[in-house]
Amino acid sequence: MILNHLWGLYAHPVEEWHSIDNRHESFKYSMSHIMIIALIPAISAYFSLTSIGWSVGVGERLFLSVDNALILSVGMYFALIAGVFILGYLAHWMAHTFGSEPTYTQTLELAAYTATPLFTAGLAAFYPEIWFVMLVGFGALAYSVYLLYAGVPILMHIPEERGFIYSSSVVTCGLILLVCIMASFAIFWSSGYAPAFNH
Repeated sequence: MILNHLWGLYAHPVEEWHSIDNRHESFKYSMSHIMIIALIPAISAYFSLTSIGWSVGVGERLFLSVDNALILSVGMYFALIAGVFILGYLAHWMAHTFGSEPTYTQTLELAAYTATPLFTAGLAAFYPEIWFVMLVGFGALAYSVYLLYAGVPILMHIPEERGFIYSSSVVTCGLILLVCIMASFAIFWSSGYAPAFNH
């Protein structure tokens, strides 16, 4: 079922949002989707850091030791999951302002399926060139924003004009959340816990 939604979000997103809305899954199902999809960037990053090496444009490829890469990948995995849960909470909190009364599970579905392209873009790490990963990442971000704008009126049952403002608010919260996660990693690294790269 998770793979059906995954394919549908790319092949026919509007129809897939209607399908998701018609059979609201349980909290457990949404959580399972998040936990499985979040494995993609974590595993891809681990493999590329330990086996392929990252190219930053000049010089030799950079690698991490197995231990450092494992810590980084596990930290990324849990940060991504936490980010989706927090975004779901913020979407739930804001929904009442726009005349919608969704359950937390509904807003978690919205956050989970909207984040899916960003998570699957983690596959780009198998070709760890900075320019390529950034290109794929921007494309995935644009598609995630499109999914959000398409899905909000359907899943939240609000008119499109209010849905646009609501979606814009969720996008703003998501970007702030992303910056907070990145800042947390930067603070953690600057506190003496930065991994040591090898050539």
